[in-house]
Amino acid sequence: MAGCVTGNSIEKTLFRTLKKTCEKHALIEAGDRIGVGLSGGKDSYALFCLLHRFVRTLPFDVELLGLHLDQRQPGYDGKPLQDWLEARGDAFEILSEDTYSVVTSRLEPGATYCSLCSRLRRGVLYSALARRGFNKLALGHHRDDALETFLMNLFYSGKLQAMPAVYTTDDGGLQVIRPLIDCAERWLVDYSELMQFPILPCNLCGSQTGLKRERVARLLEQLEAEQPDVRSIMANALTNVRPTHLLDLDVRRAWLERSPDIRPDPSPRRRPRHMKAEPTVVAPRRLPVL
Repeated sequence: MAGCVTGNSIEKTLFRTLKKTCEKHALIEAGDRIGVGLSGGKDSYALFCLLHRFVRTLPFDVELLGLHLDQRQPGYDGKPLQDWLEARGDAFEILSEDTYSVVTSRLEPGATYCSLCSRLRRGVLYSALARRGFNKLALGHHRDDALETFLMNLFYSGKLQAMPAVYTTDDGGLQVIRPLIDCAERWLVDYSELMQFPILPCNLCGSQTGLKRERVARLLEQLEAEQPDVRSIMANALTNVRPTHLLDLDVRRAWLERSPDIRPDPSPRRRPRHMKAEPTVVAPRRLPVL
């Protein structure tokens, strides 16, 4: 199959991590029909290649379909992506909806396009998958996306929220999965250079500067200069939550009412003998006033 290099360390690292994530979160099951979102960026190209390789190792059938949306942005040229897909010989669809005009007409000058653009794009993909009878959408979000989203929500939205590996859409009709959620972005950069993916530039949000996400990314880079493994530590923290040490009352109640098999409480330990801790000063006892 054209387009995928085998036998190199970066692909092995990515494939091994994706495989572990899919197994840990049960992202792919027998009979799944999965649409793979292809934006034309390095992450979605890598996801498409790695998912096809992973599916071929499974003992059951899974159908994959590449989905790319032409949002009719000025200067858009999707031919390099289409040529790449045709050379691979895998199933794909290229959709066309003018979400660009919707985004630019609804937002004030200087506003961030990303959130609205993403929602509109995802809605088109949902509709395409429903038309084809598919049950899952795979997106190329990676570990750094999750960390940046976590910090943005913490700093700007006042909530502890990152990106889950899998979630169900509000209407219950579709699952969204993120098989690359444990992969570092620098691995994907190296893989993209190795594979020479035909990257499509974004002329909408990709042309904006001074975005909050950019500021958060710079903060992570600064922290990483002091603590090289800070991203790995943060990613581990997202899997190592201590509900008893948060202030959300609903989370605390859910934790106290959890099933006994979920992180069982440790057996009480015998308290060590402490020093006598006798006082050196005792406040005089006041007599009651009659």
